[in-house]
Amino acid sequence: MDFNQIEENDGVRFSWNSFANTRIEANRMVIPISCLYTPLKMRQDVPPVYYEPVVCKSPCKGVLNPYCQLDVRAKLWICPFCLSRNPFPPHYKDISNTNLPAELLPKYTTIEYVLTRSATLPPIFFFVVDVCLDDEDLLALKNSLVISLSLLPPNALVGLITYGTMAQVHELGYPDCPKSYVFRGTKEYNPQEIQEMLGITGVVRPQPGAAPQPQQYGASKFLLPLNQCEFTLTAILENLQRDPWSVPSDKRAQRCTGVAMNIATSILEVSYPNTGGRVMLFTGGAATVGSGAIVGLEKRDPLRSHHDIEKETAKHYRAACRHYEMIAKRASSNGHALDIFVGCLDQVGLLEMKTMANLTGGVIILADSFNTAIFRQSFQKLLIKDDEGHLQMAFNATLDIQTSPELKVSGLIGPAVSNATKTACVGETEIGLGGTASWKFSGLTPATTAAVYFEVSNTQIQSLQPGSLGLIQFLTRYQHSAGQHRLRVTTVARNWAEGSNNTIPSLFDQEAAAVLMARVAIFKAEADDGTDVQKWVDRTLVRLCQKYAQYTKDDPNSFQLSPNFVHYPQFMFHLRRSQFLQVFNNSPDETAFYRHILNREDCNNSLLMIQPTLTSYAFDNDPEPVLLDSVSAKADVVLLLDTFFHLLIWHGETLAQWRKAGYHEQAGYENFKQLLEAPKADAQELLSSRFPIPRYIVCDQNGSQARFLLSKLNPSNTHTSNPYTGMAGGDGARIFTEDVSLQTFVTHLKKLTVSGTS
Repeated sequence: MDFNQIEENDGVRFSWNSFANTRIEANRMVIPISCLYTPLKMRQDVPPVYYEPVVCKSPCKGVLNPYCQLDVRAKLWICPFCLSRNPFPPHYKDISNTNLPAELLPKYTTIEYVLTRSATLPPIFFFVVDVCLDDEDLLALKNSLVISLSLLPPNALVGLITYGTMAQVHELGYPDCPKSYVFRGTKEYNPQEIQEMLGITGVVRPQPGAAPQPQQYGASKFLLPLNQCEFTLTAILENLQRDPWSVPSDKRAQRCTGVAMNIATSILEVSYPNTGGRVMLFTGGAATVGSGAIVGLEKRDPLRSHHDIEKETAKHYRAACRHYEMIAKRASSNGHALDIFVGCLDQVGLLEMKTMANLTGGVIILADSFNTAIFRQSFQKLLIKDDEGHLQMAFNATLDIQTSPELKVSGLIGPAVSNATKTACVGETEIGLGGTASWKFSGLTPATTAAVYFEVSNTQIQSLQPGSLGLIQFLTRYQHSAGQHRLRVTTVARNWAEGSNNTIPSLFDQEAAAVLMARVAIFKAEADDGTDVQKWVDRTLVRLCQKYAQYTKDDPNSFQLSPNFVHYPQFMFHLRRSQFLQVFNNSPDETAFYRHILNREDCNNSLLMIQPTLTSYAFDNDPEPVLLDSVSAKADVVLLLDTFFHLLIWHGETLAQWRKAGYHEQAGYENFKQLLEAPKADAQELLSSRFPIPRYIVCDQNGSQARFLLSKLNPSNTHTSNPYTGMAGGDGARIFTEDVSLQTFVTHLKKLTVSGTS
């Protein structure tokens, strides 16, 4: 079974592609039945259809799909989820076995309906801009924002808030001169106060299908169609100045980030509830005043560390988390996504603010400055358009899941919030956001991927008919960037394993399983101690090997895994060492960023984050993938490391010396020049396709930047290696670490497995 091809067709990747037929058997599988689902997976060969879906009667509401049974003579169809008989609507009167609508064809297991509901408002983009930046950074940010206006739909509603010591809401409906409403950064405002001070009296929206008209009252003063206010907004952006309040050398700038975000959310929730929009926060430093402050003004008060948070000595931490979580929940309930763009070398409080992006489907971009390619290119890539000229993003989406009676939904892990909708499909076990079969994604991109977990409710094998299928239907309703309402329906089926013909192990997808279990580990790490999570990962791995490995009891040498399980232990080895579970050497902001990205990317990208790829370039060989191991770091090769977050080109010591001597620029050394250029070309190709843009690093063996490579390599060759083994000092680089190697890890795994210990 080609798991990648299935993912291309339906955006679905299961851990197990054959389901255990009873609850007891499913629990013995160790890894739950689960899948990664990418709702907006692009398929060029299946265009959207322009009619309403045929839906089963309430409370089921399953949608007509290729797995339904048909009675074309009686014009009836049987729902595979509740077994109800439903009549076809009158316009399906010509249906026959040779004349079937698209949704009944096997090719259309995923189909997208453009609903005939009236078009809603165009998308909303609300910029919240930090003006406490230095002049160079502020100029770069202003230029990026002005460029972004040309990338937005002409009818998109746009608004602007700038903040520093004060928060200013800029009035765009008054072009004669700049006009803004100023809020104190140290005062806490509730939504009603903000609405009264701005004169927003309620929902302002045009007739269905009509373009919003400029009105000089309510929120239309602050949010206007781009084609009506572009000149005014561009002028305001170009004339933005640094915050005028002086900053003593021993103090931090006054930033009221939490107040500014509260104002933006309050304006949108009263003016455009349940309408697609994004609030884009651009911040270049830590919030220091007002609600949501993460640190005091005095520079002698350090920013909190992981240790401070663990020991509960970070005095601003809990209050700031509550403030931003409250904003996130208000935004998500109204379908507004919150994006965070950081341009700062130091921490800005991303750990406290992460819920704003994590609960609403917003994006986080972490850069050292707004004057870097990482920020500029990532920001522009977010606003990229498809072939029809529409933004490649969806707004105000909900995901509902329908299952056949023997399957139940345990929960979801991803950038969403629960809709708390109890249906017959909801299971007893909770994993992630459980207790519901419906979730809200305020923002979606083609890469946004949810991890969904299931349980088997069936207790008796006899209750399953031979050849029956376990069915799951994903229903994603969303607002398209063109303003249309759309419904994407993906219906997938997998066989139930029958009796002694147990096909379950042969249809295990170890790559998807590693990513799905990594999401569970991160979800646990947000609440539990890191050591406890590592122990859970280890116990789960040992139990999986005890179930599916072939071995003789108490004989480690007899241990053997089948090909579709053999890489899973090394995925878990790298997960244990990764920045997702190891917070040492990472700031709290970096940890929050890395976990955010893993919780929203698809299977292949997530696997790349867990176990990076390493490509070797040498004189006598074509470029080839090599082991992510210290033995691969040789003096006469160039290595390209791809961790998703970093692209690193590493030159071995010999090649680095030749390059510094300028050999590649001399006649007769063209092959050396080609060797140096090949990884650069491959890296540029990867850079162009990646979001967010990774950090690009070029370094030499024994250089300071080489630490990025050494930290990812399996330390099979360390400072404690036996010099007589032929490994130390011979092939590869030494790594100075106390971490165990993959070889040692697997040796212990074999001993624990065969001894029956978990």
